[in-house]
This record gives sequence, C-alpha cells and structure tokens, in this order.
Amino acid sequence: MERITRFRAGLVVFLVALAMGFFCFKLYSMQIVDSENKGQNITTYETYTRIRADRGDIVDTNGNVLVTNRASYDLVFNHYVILGCGNPNERLLELAHLCQRLDISYYDHLPISMTAPFAYTLSSYSSTWQNYFQVFLVNRGNLDSDISAELLMQELRRSYSIPQSWSDEDARLVIGLRYELTLRNGITNLPNFVFKEDVSDAQLAAILELNTPGLNVETSTVRQYNTPYAAHVLGYIGAMNADQWAVYQEQGYALDALVGQSGFELAFESYLHATDGTRVDVVTGDGTVIDSYYEVEPVPGQNVEVSIDLLMQMAAEDALEETILNLRSDDKNAAETGHDAEGGAVVAIDVKTGQVLVCGSYPTYDLSNLFANWNEINSADFDPLVNRALNATYAPGSTYKPLMVIAGIESEAITPTETIYDHGKYNKYAASGFAPECLQYTNYGYGHGSVNAATALKYSCNYYFYVLSERLDIHYWDSVAAAMGLGELTGVELYEYAGRRANTANKALLYAGTDSAGWYKADQILASIGQSINKFTPIQLASYTMALGNRGTRYKATFLDRVLSSDYTGVTLENQPQILTQFTMSDTAYETYLDGMKQVTELYGTAYNAFQNYPVKVAAKTGTAETDTGSANGAFICFAPADDPQIAICVYGEKAGGGSRLANVAKAVLDAYFGYTTGNSDSFENQLG
Repeated sequence: MERITRFRAGLVVFLVALAMGFFCFKLYSMQIVDSENKGQNITTYETYTRIRADRGDIVDTNGNVLVTNRASYDLVFNHYVILGCGNPNERLLELAHLCQRLDISYYDHLPISMTAPFAYTLSSYSSTWQNYFQVFLVNRGNLDSDISAELLMQELRRSYSIPQSWSDEDARLVIGLRYELTLRNGITNLPNFVFKEDVSDAQLAAILELNTPGLNVETSTVRQYNTPYAAHVLGYIGAMNADQWAVYQEQGYALDALVGQSGFELAFESYLHATDGTRVDVVTGDGTVIDSYYEVEPVPGQNVEVSIDLLMQMAAEDALEETILNLRSDDKNAAETGHDAEGGAVVAIDVKTGQVLVCGSYPTYDLSNLFANWNEINSADFDPLVNRALNATYAPGSTYKPLMVIAGIESEAITPTETIYDHGKYNKYAASGFAPECLQYTNYGYGHGSVNAATALKYSCNYYFYVLSERLDIHYWDSVAAAMGLGELTGVELYEYAGRRANTANKALLYAGTDSAGWYKADQILASIGQSINKFTPIQLASYTMALGNRGTRYKATFLDRVLSSDYTGVTLENQPQILTQFTMSDTAYETYLDGMKQVTELYGTAYNAFQNYPVKVAAKTGTAETDTGSANGAFICFAPADDPQIAICVYGEKAGGGSRLANVAKAVLDAYFGYTTGNSDSFENQLG
C-alpha cells in the first residue's frame, strides 16, 4: 500500500514538472522565437530628413548680436506613410483646402499652372527644378517628351487615381503634392518633402488637427534681426538663383539652401554658411520610427564679428535722419536752401586700421519685415533700398580742396605763406563766357581778400583754388588724388562703386564722340573745387579722409574684425590691417592742410558752430556741390583728434544745401566714439529684450 502511494505521488510530481516544462517552452516560444519571426516579417523603410544646421551669428565689434537664428518648426512629409494610408488623395486635398482657407503657402514645384486650361510654367523655376521635372517624365516611361500640359494632367489624374468628379483645380492641388512625393520615392536623391517652413503656432495647431498621415513636425531655425539699424550692410539671405546654384553646388550646398544675397550675409557667406545634416529614420508602414541615426552630422556656421559699432551706428543714423527731416520741414521760405533734402549717408573709419565703424544710409528700412513690406519700401520716395554709402556717387565739393593743397605744395606751385587775393569773381576767361565765383561773393557780393593755403581751407575760398589749378599739371594732381584714394575702390568686402576722377582720360571716355570730349581750362578750374566730373562714394571720401589723417597712408577698408567658432570659444581668423596706397608727403604739406582743417572748426571756420568748445580738436572740411535742380548737395569730412587721428568721418546729404549743415551728424558720431553721450544704449537693450 505504501509502495502504491509513493508511485502515485511520484506520478503527480512528474506530471506537474511536465506541465511546467510545457508552459516554459511555450512562453519562450511566444516571447523569443515568435517575436524574432514576426520582426523578420515587418516591412520597414528608410527615409532621409535634412536637419538644418544653424547659420553663424553676426555680432558687432563689442559682441552685440546683430543677426542670429530663432527656433522654428517645419512640416515634413514621410512619403511612405501618406502614400500607404489607403486614401492619400482625400487626405492631401483636405490639407490643401485648409491651407487655402487659412492663406498658408506651401511648396509646390510642379511646373504647371494652378488652373485650367493648364500650361507649363517652367520659366518660373530654376534649371535644377526643371531638370527634376525631366527626370519625373522619363521615369514614367510612357510619356512623350513633348506632351502638352493638358494631356499630362489627364495622365497624372489617371495615374494617381484622382476621382473624375473632382474639379480641375482640386485635382491640380493634389497632383502637385503627389508630384513632390513621387520625386522623393526613389527617382531623385531629394530628402523628405518639406511641406511648409517656419510654421506659426496658430498654423501648426490648425494643421495638426487634421492628423494627416506622415506629416511630421521638425525643429529648424530662421534668421532673426535684433536691430533695425545698419540694414543696408547687414543684408539678407534667400533662395539661390540659377547662377548661384552653379557655384554653390560645387561646394556641397543643398538645392534649397538659403544663401547670402546682400550685405554681410553675402560678403561673409563662406564663414556663416552651415552644412546641413542628414538623419536616417527607419520606419514602419504606419510611421512608427524604430531606429534613427545621422548619416551626415549637421555642422553649424562660424560667427562673424564685424567692425561696426552698433551704438555709434545708432547715433549716426538717428542724427542723419533728424538732420534731413529738419531740413525738409523748414518751410518758412520755399526757396530756403536744403528744404528739398532727399537722402544721405554717413561713414566712419578707424584711421589706424581701416575698419569701418559706421556705415549708414538714409532713408532706410527694417530688415525684419523687408519682404513683408517689399512693395511699400520699393515704391517709397527717395529709394530706401539704395545703399548711398557704397553705391551712390557724388561730387565732393570743397572736401576735395585739402588734396589740392597737397598737390600744390609738393609740386612747389604754392608755399604755405603765399597769399592770393580773392576778387570774388574769376574773370580771366570772362570774355569766353566763363567767370566762376567764390561762394562768398555769390552770397554776399565780396570775396575773402588775401588768403593763404590754410585760410583758403578755413573759409573754403574757391578763388584761391581757381588760381592754384592753373599752376598745376593735371596729370600730377590726378596721381595724388589716386594715391589718396579718390576714384579708387576702398577694398571693402561689400559691393561698391568705383567713382570717377576728373581727368583728361575720364573726360574723353565720358564724352567720347562728342565735342565735349576734350579737356579745357574750365574743366581744370571746376575740378579743383570738387566739381567737373568728379564723382565719389561717401565711403571713398571717408577712406580719403583716413589718408589725410594718416599723412598719405590709406588702409584697405574692411567690415571684418574676427571670425569666431560656432560656439564662440575660439578665434578662427583675425583680420589684420592692410595698406592699399601710401603717398609720401612732406611735413610742410601735412602741416599746412592740417592747420587749415583745424581752422575749419575754430573761430569763424565753416564748421565752427558745430564744434565750438568741443573737448577734442577736430580737423574738418565742408563741401557744397551744385546740382542740376534744387538745392546744392552737402559734404562734410573730418578726423579726430586732429593731432593724433583715430577716426575719420564722411557725411553726405543730397540737396542738404551745404556741408556745414551736416557737421552735427559727424559730431554725434564723435560723441558716441569718445563717450561724450550715452547714445542709444537704453533703446538697444530694449531691442534685445
């Protein structure tokens, strides 16, 4: 009996162990073997998404960030998911209709008009997108290369199973999106379709409510401008045109990369440019990401520190605007000189390095809303889009006269102590109908009397320079002008006009084939006071003023200070001063024009009212240049401190009535440079929030 009991107990234990073994095997089979088999049956896809790398910042010489990037959101399609959702056409049409209702633009590169009768719009796209369209047609195989747009739309409507009940316009909406998705479906190397960039929060919320299959949110960045100042030199970025793509594609740029189109953004593109990365996502048919890795890591751009001093720039632009607006508002007398003032420019350069500290043009605009307000800005009075500092040329007027003193003394045509009597009207050629006057005589009916070289600069006596011009050889005097930078490029990184010196060659070229092509006494006389065909840019006049301050040494003008690593931890390039030209002058010539330019700001000088009791000695010259209609243009140049120059300034005003009216603009720049005013630091801090 006991043996039977032991047998039964053993049998029960055996059966229990057998059952437990079965369940363990089943559990292992379900969790390990079955899952491995199932993993082998799952269909996965690899999609490629471009990851935007941050473009480098632009900062001023004090580290204030002028241009940077802000976080944004892009909507990007996974074509596998949307095309595999069962009803892609309906979902895409729903999305397109929502965008129409909310006035949301999105990318559609199909080169066919949006409404019937359909026509090709290839000319609206770059050659690269035109090539993609040809790849698309070839890939379809059964299409003639010369198929009409109407027939192609019918074929695509059939191929994409667009319901015949849909309108032509709805069909075109969906076909445009299907075209973008098809390009990403193995026939090109394009990454995932970016449906919409920089989506606002409201747009994002509305679109995501649709829950469109495969439409994902990707983080990105867009350019942000932290200041409304310096618009003409900061520049902007934009899509590449065909010519740019031909260059940039060799440098590895993506087709839809945004590149510098003007200003610093263009000039320093090679430093600021970021290399986008490529992320590979392994996804299932329902869009589940099961693996993700970088095929190409994104590389951010370097940061560029420019020579512009923002506080000085703000002071300069504000003063220039105030001066021009005040001149326009002076309506006491409709004939008052300067009441028709138009635009102007102000440039300041570091005398010791050639670095541009200020470069302003008026009227101006705000880069942060340039394209939103493009039509209004483009059609505004006085051409706000023109960078007058670099891309407008003007007669320099009497700011040209220090050059004449240098040429006169170096050629021994005059001495510092020799005096010339100003009779007011230069009658030597009156019989021929040419009798130019000194401005003093024009305004008051009498001349300056006896003047020497320094006092001729102080009072800006035209008569003195009429006489001097006839003692000089034009070719020598022209060579001095070239060495001092007039009519010569400054070397600055932004596009600039070369200007034009009044000389025999340029006159013959300008008037080729006419009776005016020769060089006459009137040309020589008028050229000596900065008229005739002399035309220079404000930055060129500032460069010339730098050379005056440096006793003939002219540095290459530059906006570049340093290039910093993307994380600001290292310096990858530091700009060094470069001498462009060096005119060797005597102590006598230097001391003579320096004495005369200092007298301009002293008692009874033409800029005395602006600089009386100024704590720093300023060497300056005013200029007035006649125009075809209306008031005369005004020019003002100066460097300071006069006996150890650090900063050179040029201010120019279109129809300002005379250079003395612009002296306060230069004074505002000097105040900011030497720290005599607080400038606009508070407003700048407010800008940065």
